[in-house]
Amino acid sequence: MRTGSVSRKTAETEITVEINLDGTGTYDNQTGVGFFDHMLDQLSRHSLIDFTIRAKGDYHIDDHHTVEDTGIALGQALVQALGDKRGINRYGECHLPMDDAQVRAALDLSARPFLVWNVDLPTQKIGNFDTELVREFFTAFATHGGITLHIDQLHGFNSHHIVEAAFKAVARALRTAVETDPRKAEDIPSTKGAL
Repeated sequence: MRTGSVSRKTAETEITVEINLDGTGTYDNQTGVGFFDHMLDQLSRHSLIDFTIRAKGDYHIDDHHTVEDTGIALGQALVQALGDKRGINRYGECHLPMDDAQVRAALDLSARPFLVWNVDLPTQKIGNFDTELVREFFTAFATHGGITLHIDQLHGFNSHHIVEAAFKAVARALRTAVETDPRKAEDIPSTKGAL
């Protein structure tokens, strides 16, 4: 089983993440941040990676630490679940349309973290959620998951649609990248022999 389980406790947050790369996209996410839960549900559902996430944070300040630390723990759980990355496709990409929005995500599970973020969200809030936290989440996830991650907004004028398209595009790219390549199921997908 390719699973990962991470617990992270700081003075600001308390987070547990459990994932199963060979799941069906079932999820049970409770972070205390409603819109963020909705996006994590999308990430699970469209990647076919099972998620169980629990988070408690310093909401009296804002949602920043909860969102960022969830990204950290989720990235660490991904690394744990991937192990030595033997047999995976490694790369994934997706162009995803959602109404007015179209977002492209491309990623490499390279252990060389890097985020390219070409997304321009027209509003500062989606409901009570600070839209700048979307980038914070993906920065933390890419950094601690060892992911080279490019997210590019091609069009869109509705912040909710743009953000949801981004999460779904990353999910679809991740789904491809973590799947086993049946032609090279016993090999590490690198000429170096290690990732």
